[in-house]
Amino acid sequence: MALLLALVMGLSVWGVFAGIRMYRADARLPSDLALALEVGSTRTGAVDSLVDRLGMRYAPAVLRLMGPKLVAKYRRRIDLAGNPGGLTIDRYAARRAVYGFLGGVGGLVFLMRGQFFVMLILFAFGAFWTEVGIWSAIRIRKDVIERTLPDFLDVLAVVVSAGLGFRQALDRVASKYEGPWADELRITLRQMDLGMSRRQAFAELRRRNDSEQVAMFVTALQQGEELGAPIVDTLVSLAKDMRRTDAQNARRKAARAVPKATMMITTFMVPATMILLGAGLLLGSGVDFSSVTGK
Repeated sequence: MALLLALVMGLSVWGVFAGIRMYRADARLPSDLALALEVGSTRTGAVDSLVDRLGMRYAPAVLRLMGPKLVAKYRRRIDLAGNPGGLTIDRYAARRAVYGFLGGVGGLVFLMRGQFFVMLILFAFGAFWTEVGIWSAIRIRKDVIERTLPDFLDVLAVVVSAGLGFRQALDRVASKYEGPWADELRITLRQMDLGMSRRQAFAELRRRNDSEQVAMFVTALQQGEELGAPIVDTLVSLAKDMRRTDAQNARRKAARAVPKATMMITTFMVPATMILLGAGLLLGSGVDFSSVTGK
């Protein structure tokens, strides 16, 4: 019965969207929204692409409801996430519209049936599902960049010490790497090619990444440029400091994990083990429980 109800609800939602789409088939999207719909289309999945196309017409209304401050906040978070799957602020608004509608309608259906727990889950899905993806992408991207950066600095120091200029060395080493850090460096190099100063380009690099190690890298480069310090020594020292910081962070995480593991063992494993041992002893003792149970 529940499966049949879910199927009917899904078909009805699909019918509503299809009817709206047919009714507004002659409507033309603004050029910026049409472009946003195609940005990253080769990187996003089929489901996300379908959701984007269903909700893109309602993205301007969602953005107006959010207000300028909230739009700026989420644009910043999308930048920190590295635009996962071609995500833009317009795509984000489209997904909020679709997921909010699905979660709201589904929550109301289960509210009328009196299933409050399922209702809360669906409401939470509609309100937070898009944010969960952005939050996860920010954490993964930050971890990847911080793991890549020390090795990158070592290689960059070797290339610079071989006699290549810093700008050319940065381009050469970045071309050998893949991932978010290489993408960030290519953006920075492209900004410098378009006339932005090196100091400003690296300041933009620091702004796009909420990472302490990236901030250390940019600050060290800017201070070395101001003080005239050898760039090779700066890079080598910075790589050592980053590895030392990583080791300290790993020790802190391990120290925080010990009390959690102890609590889990004390709360769940020890009582379960005692129950298992007690049940085994009672069953193996051959005690007749018929006098207790009356059978």
